[in-house]
Amino acid sequence: MRKLAKAKPQREPTIALINIVFLMLVFFMVAGTLAQPLDPALTLVQTQDLEGRAPPDALVVHADGRIAYRGTDQTDAAAFIATLTEEERAVVRLVPDRALSAQTLVALTRDLRTAGAQKVMLVTERGLQ
Repeated sequence: MRKLAKAKPQREPTIALINIVFLMLVFFMVAGTLAQPLDPALTLVQTQDLEGRAPPDALVVHADGRIAYRGTDQTDAAAFIATLTEEERAVVRLVPDRALSAQTLVALTRDLRTAGAQKVMLVTERGLQ
């Protein structure tokens, strides 16, 4: 006599479904914003008409590569760093002209770091639209 094989009960793929739901949850948490939206009655400050000028403690780099600090032209990065105190050398702020080439900016930044600046920060213009 032949024995009939028992039919295996069909199991539902709940683990796969749970994995898909979990991955969707992670995706929407990453893709969505978790911050509270701004109050709709809030009006932001407009900066379009403000007069732009460099901070007084920043080294200004003109389009031709000339550097100035507080309105006085500087001969080079090493001479400028030599005039600073140890505290002022911790962070040197640099305001480059928009037309300044990237090569000149990178070379000046390298020169400032070599001369003793611990950190060089670029000060740029940013506007909300």
